[in-house]
Amino acid sequence: MSEEKIRVGITQGDINGIGLEIILKTFLEPGLCEICTPVLFSSQKTISFYKKALNLEELNFNMIRDMGQLHTKKPNVFTCYEEEVNIEPGKSTETGGKYALLSLEKACEALQNKQIDVLVTAPINKHTIQGPNFNFAGHTEYLAQKFTGKQNSLMLLCSDDLRVGLVTGHIPISQVAGAITTEKIVEKIKQLDTTLRKDFTIRKPKIAVLALNPHAGDNGAIGNEDDTIVKPAIDQLKDKYQVYGPYPSDGFFGNMTYKKFDAVLAMYHDQGLIPFKSIAFSDGVNYTADLPIVRTSPDHGTAFDIAGKGIADDTSLKKAIYMAIDIFRNRRLNQEISGNPLAFGKLKHE
Repeated sequence: MSEEKIRVGITQGDINGIGLEIILKTFLEPGLCEICTPVLFSSQKTISFYKKALNLEELNFNMIRDMGQLHTKKPNVFTCYEEEVNIEPGKSTETGGKYALLSLEKACEALQNKQIDVLVTAPINKHTIQGPNFNFAGHTEYLAQKFTGKQNSLMLLCSDDLRVGLVTGHIPISQVAGAITTEKIVEKIKQLDTTLRKDFTIRKPKIAVLALNPHAGDNGAIGNEDDTIVKPAIDQLKDKYQVYGPYPSDGFFGNMTYKKFDAVLAMYHDQGLIPFKSIAFSDGVNYTADLPIVRTSPDHGTAFDIAGKGIADDTSLKKAIYMAIDIFRNRRLNQEISGNPLAFGKLKHE
């Protein structure tokens, strides 16, 4: 297997949020450039603003306008724009959205051209980024459409102790029940099983499925979706997959049953993300599974309330970078050993 360092593309996110602060703090990590070649998609003037604001003038970059100029021993900044930009930390502005999208577009172009190996995205403001070239609920939907032509990827929140996938993503709670079908749950279970095997090298994944209703519907007293939609999906797959449930969410997390499984499939966004962030907020990673490319991000938003104050925690971004590298390596290993059943024995259950 090639020992070349993996090229990690990083988008700047909203320039008024904490994205560039946590990126610059991450670039201070002494060993970062020993394990990868980081490439930030931004501009010299924007970086200079934050270096001065955060008193990081000693931090040096390799400024490039051509991806062929990458430096393998220090952070690179690919110049996406030359103009002076009005940066207002903590404010939601159209300018913040405009340059977040520009950074994302340039990074995706580099990924498509195989000039970077993986993508790590800093937080965007989902309102200000909207426009003719971005009509999506978030990064997950945008990247799925861009790299597959459809929006059926799997949002997977990951930490060392917990992985939570979602059947439905960024939709209003009033639409959740109507959006859940047996077929969709079956699809998400299969996606989750595949990514656990291919991206996380878990040979025989154990997956827990959460119930939609409180107390799993309590035999129809609190809704019948768990009996008529969720359970049939589990029954359909249980002969070929280690899938169990449906589990009422409160007791499942309250008594730490999640520790018995490799991943959990939640029915909707907050059902999965509230317990996940309660358990792993500082080091959680958002991973877009079932794409031909590897994309991760920190599991938090722009945090306008603390932007520009120098107090943002970069732990989640670091974890996102390391996870992207690990998944890329795991995929490459999986490709190399595919077709050799004996070699698959090297993959261990976590």
